[in-house]
Amino acid sequence: MQASHPEPTDQLTVEICRDLEGIVPIFLGNREKDVRTLRDALIKYDFRTVQTLGHRMKGDGGGFGFDRITEIGAAMERAAKLEDRVTIEQHIVQLEDFLKRVIVVYR
Repeated sequence: MQASHPEPTDQLTVEICRDLEGIVPIFLGNREKDVRTLRDALIKYDFRTVQTLGHRMKGDGGGFGFDRITEIGAAMERAAKLEDRVTIEQHIVQLEDFLKRVIVVYR
């Protein structure tokens, strides 16, 4: 007899302070818009825009309780300074993936 294993989940649960419940959806919606802006900037070799958005995510993510957004933003900012298109694209994909999978639980 084999032991049963729970199915892996694709969701990422993030616990957020209930005080932020009214603004977290707006914050996440703006990050979804950032994905489109970042893709457009990358096509145009607009590393300044990528650097600016990465810097903003680095600063804002943790304040909202999204440490992963902070990490992605910091890495994107560094890659933009180096004009590393491949790495920037990888971080855009990571951000997009995070946004698709994140589930917010208010405490």
